[in-house]
Amino acid sequence: MKAFLKSIALLGLFVVSAKAAEITEKTIVYQEGETQLEGYAALPKEAEGKLPVIVVVHQWMGLTDYEKMRCQQLAKLGYLAFAVDIYGQGVRPSSMSEAGAQAGKYKSDRALYRKRLNAGLAEALKQPQADPDKVVAIGYCFGGTGVIELARSGAEIGGVVSFHGGLDSPTPADGAKIKARVLALHGADDPHVKAADLAAFEEEMRKHEVDWELVKYGGAVHAFTQKMAGNDPSKGAAYDARADQRSWQQLMTFLGQVFGQ
Repeated sequence: MKAFLKSIALLGLFVVSAKAAEITEKTIVYQEGETQLEGYAALPKEAEGKLPVIVVVHQWMGLTDYEKMRCQQLAKLGYLAFAVDIYGQGVRPSSMSEAGAQAGKYKSDRALYRKRLNAGLAEALKQPQADPDKVVAIGYCFGGTGVIELARSGAEIGGVVSFHGGLDSPTPADGAKIKARVLALHGADDPHVKAADLAAFEEEMRKHEVDWELVKYGGAVHAFTQKMAGNDPSKGAAYDARADQRSWQQLMTFLGQVFGQ
């Protein structure tokens, strides 16, 4: 009898877990100035009440299935995840040269980049399930640069997490505007981030007394969370399963701390 009751209890847990894993996905068209943008949201299917918000900023190829996958992962954990669109609706590079041109446009115009980032944040907070008091932004590569720019814009959010993002400080005085906790997850052997940029980032954070962390993963290069980067570190960008897993766990710990979970 005890074994039977235990089986029923376990079945009940399985049903609840399966139900919790169900998510709702939707495409959301929004504006920044005269530019139409197309974001993506994922959240628990039967969410009740307000949900912590994770804003996801894409890598240089634009909003792709990769960012949607990350949003789905987060939604299954109980978050409202919103992937912003920086480039504009229908602007999805098909080559590295196109991606470089698009990313370069915003890296050279940080004011425009911040406008697009804040437009995405505002759209995320328009979702009826969004808890405006519990918001974190995460970004990958180009998007990793972006979330730090979002923080530098003075955004009223709890934290930002940069995965293998550019860490240069073109306007270090803007560090004074940062209200969010900052976590930078960095490949120790990333050739795309210069030692001078790392030093400038650290100095900016220290000077303005930001609550910040910089975690380096030994042996990891650029794009270490992305399988589409291949597995050849000699190219400067490659997937690293160990760094991917460790950085995701670092994110989970960070979210728990920021959201008080």
